[in-house]
Amino acid sequence: MPPVPRRYPRRMCMSTPTVPLPKHWRNHVRSAALHVIALARYVTAEVRGWAAGSLNPRVYLAAQLGQARQEIALLREELRIKDARMAAIPAHRRPHYPPTERMAILELKAARGWSQAQAAKAMMVTPATVAAWTRRIDERGPEALVQLPEPVSRFPDFVRHIVRRLKALCPSMGKVRIAKALARAGLHLAATTVGRMLAEQRALRPESAPGDAAAEVTPEEEGGGKPRVVTAKYPNHVWHVDLTVVPILGFWVPWLPFALPQVWPFCWWIAVAEDHFSRRVLGFAFFRKPPTAAQMAAFLGRTIRKAGAKPKYVICDKGPQFWCAGFKRWCKRRGIRPRFGAVGKHGSIAVVERFIRSLKEEGQRRTLISLCQRTFQQGVSSYANWYNEYRPHTALCGATPNEIYLGRRPANRLPRFEPRLRWPRGSPCARPQVLVKGKPGVRLELAVTFQGGRKHLPVITLARVA
Repeated sequence: MPPVPRRYPRRMCMSTPTVPLPKHWRNHVRSAALHVIALARYVTAEVRGWAAGSLNPRVYLAAQLGQARQEIALLREELRIKDARMAAIPAHRRPHYPPTERMAILELKAARGWSQAQAAKAMMVTPATVAAWTRRIDERGPEALVQLPEPVSRFPDFVRHIVRRLKALCPSMGKVRIAKALARAGLHLAATTVGRMLAEQRALRPESAPGDAAAEVTPEEEGGGKPRVVTAKYPNHVWHVDLTVVPILGFWVPWLPFALPQVWPFCWWIAVAEDHFSRRVLGFAFFRKPPTAAQMAAFLGRTIRKAGAKPKYVICDKGPQFWCAGFKRWCKRRGIRPRFGAVGKHGSIAVVERFIRSLKEEGQRRTLISLCQRTFQQGVSSYANWYNEYRPHTALCGATPNEIYLGRRPANRLPRFEPRLRWPRGSPCARPQVLVKGKPGVRLELAVTFQGGRKHLPVITLARVA
């Protein structure tokens, strides 16, 4: 018996109505493409934001994998565009690779397992050029075709190796940071010595000090009057509080108002509380949209309970969360005096602004910003713990915030190692001046671990080698 065909209601059999194209649509194809891409990014962010908060591990991991794959695809497209620009230049007019970059290309060739033809195609040179570099790799002298970037210094070779290894493991550290980190581990080197050992092509920019640790100049509390000077004399005397936005995606879109709203899933809002005297980070709070004055007061209340002390002064800007009657009443009930920075004046709340800059440059730019609040909060908390315990601070003369806040002796004030065998024990060393531990001429080994397994948060120690 033949099968009986199924009958569907008439309304289900009706075709989808067609949408007529606007007039002159061919004149707006390229702008329409930008709108479509921006809309796709908007929808993708919404979907991944929902998936990142899911309790199902498969859904959560799929969101992370999709975000990573998208980032890889965008980076590949960026490289393709740059390669296309270089390929448009005639081969005889392209700039030559410097000797140190030739060595880097050969190292990448070995790591990738490329043949000479594959390496030449990827780096836009001829196979004969790569063959010449490989053949002449062991040449010596200043005119060598392939060179290492580090020159020989007066210190033993293993000191040079320690500095180079530390820079390779922690590329975000400059010469000043490396010198301060090694001083805390017991090896005192001047920043200029570290700079000569690194011998980078571009000039290293030393980290700028965030301001004087003893005083903060802020404007008047509420009304007219002269600016007041608030001096931090001890821990928990003066606190800084501020808000910042950490973007997850770019905010630009091709339609009015040409920007996405500053809310999740496009960004996170972070509230930061920092002690002025010790530069110690006391607490964080995370929000999906701009917080209210009540939320900021609740955050400060939690921070006070966690620290076991309240500040005499709280320095903040004139944002709507702080410059309002509710926040001022909250401070008055607790005996806290609010001080407000000037609108548009650079440096009025420089201490907390400098920490926020460090958080974004050291803790966020080298990782993908997660859409999951739990994962994002873990990353920020790991950076704050590393910042308080291990990161030497310029304004504290190389000490860490925890050492100042808890009254511990800074590690860079302890006796140091002296790797130079004939160096007189009484001769000065790189600052700070300390005594020599044991006999001169010791050999050292670098050991680098990472806070919470995060490669951008190094914990540096030196061990004596027999």
